[in-house]
Amino acid sequence: MLHVACEKLTLIIIVTMKKVFLLIAVCCCFTAKGFGQEPAKEDNPNAPEITFIEITHDFGTIPLKGLAECEFTFTNTGKEPLIIQQCSAGCGCTVPTCPTNKPVKPNEKGTIKVKYTTTQVPGPFNKTFTVISNAKNSRVTLTIKGEVLKDAEETTAEK
Repeated sequence: MLHVACEKLTLIIIVTMKKVFLLIAVCCCFTAKGFGQEPAKEDNPNAPEITFIEITHDFGTIPLKGLAECEFTFTNTGKEPLIIQQCSAGCGCTVPTCPTNKPVKPNEKGTIKVKYTTTQVPGPFNKTFTVISNAKNSRVTLTIKGEVLKDAEETTAEK
């Protein structure tokens, strides 16, 4: 009789622990979702806006172990100064250089220079990097693409 009572008590404790664990897991999910959201930005009609002439540059074909460079031109189409905070690429073969040292005034142009060092793997490539600024469109993704040839003799590189 005592054995049956202990089994029932153990079963009740296990069921209760499962419910508590489930409740804690649900609370954690909602809490994590709340912290993962960005705070709402106020709509500033005068805020800077970064507008690029092109967001993708095609190098065409380039030689293996070569260096390809290009520039992305942008304009501050907003009414306040644009401040570029960071340019970051996903790999070391793509190196963007941003004008982070001075604000870009309204209607002024600026450039972001990009260097791509071809690796030892010939074939097509498609690399992206991100520009982060104080603009309405605070994150802009730019792309470079092309094809790395096996032999330098086959190159008809566009720069």
